[in-house]
Amino acid sequence: MSEGTAAAAGDAARVADEAARERLLHLRSSIDNLDAALVHLLAERFKCTQQVGELKARHSLPPADPAREAAQIERLRTLAADARLDPAFAEKFLNFIISEVVRHHRAIADRTLEETGNPEG
Repeated sequence: MSEGTAAAAGDAARVADEAARERLLHLRSSIDNLDAALVHLLAERFKCTQQVGELKARHSLPPADPAREAAQIERLRTLAADARLDPAFAEKFLNFIISEVVRHHRAIADRTLEETGNPEG
């Protein structure tokens, strides 16, 4: 390979590397934005489930609702498949959220019972 050809190949590699770095930065910026949106969406979801937990505690309803949870998991698996997201991953993600929600609901129920001494609130 001649000196000129080697230099041209080196320049092309640098240009390609720079383009790849720029694309990587762009993609990472989008990922950061999506992560921020996910955090805000989860915060809103937990604000709603907090209210559900308080309502359940006031009316002595159980913290967990297995039938609702199963329906939500099935619904999310379908949504995931339609969105080309692995349904098993979506189920694991929702199961984690559900376990946190139920944990919060149990804590709210315990706190309500302590405050009122009465499971009806």
